[in-house]
Amino acid sequence: MNCQKWQAPAGITSRPDLFSSCVAVVRGYPEAVTFPSSEIAALLVAVSFAAGLNVYATVATLGLMAEFRLVPLPGQLHLLQNWWIIGVSGALFGVEFFADKIPAFDLVWNAAHTFIRVPVAALLAYAATSHLSPEKQLAATVVGGLIAFAAHGGKTAVRTAVTPSPEPFSNMTLSFSEDALAIFLTWFATRHPYWAAAIAIVFLVIIVFLIRWIVRAMKGLFRSSPANSTQA
Repeated sequence: MNCQKWQAPAGITSRPDLFSSCVAVVRGYPEAVTFPSSEIAALLVAVSFAAGLNVYATVATLGLMAEFRLVPLPGQLHLLQNWWIIGVSGALFGVEFFADKIPAFDLVWNAAHTFIRVPVAALLAYAATSHLSPEKQLAATVVGGLIAFAAHGGKTAVRTAVTPSPEPFSNMTLSFSEDALAIFLTWFATRHPYWAAAIAIVFLVIIVFLIRWIVRAMKGLFRSSPANSTQA
């Protein structure tokens, strides 16, 4: 369908809303769906935070929901419904599900994923705002990456504090909670983006108050990771 020849529904006046409505029709949704800029921003806040906790669960959840027409996605995020992307992210989520629950090894895993969760969250923000101006798209990309970094840092700090515990159940409970929160927040953001963003912001405020502890934990994590790898 040619978007330039498409008749916009009544009430749609902005270019972002026109683009999103056209995408919804082309992808086979029964009715044109619009995405106000504020709604996209709220969605990105929640999804970026979820990606900082578990990026594979976040990508797989978005892809499956889009593939089964449970929700349309803004911008170029509809690319996530590709079955290759869903399959790979689902398989990696399965690996992380077990790897993230092993005391000590989870620290090495999280250290490595600093370079995966943050860039992927930034890419998700970039794709979701593909219809905006380059300046706004760049700003959204940076903010998405920063939110994911904050979530990842908060998760890492808590893990660094809990890992020395001799029993494994604290670590496993935290990991289960993080997985569940990432999936729930991703799903909730597609249904109630503003409420999902509010939940993410509450966690971000807590992380900001604990920022000094998080910085120390991140430094300690990267100092200990090579040693842990050598011992393994």
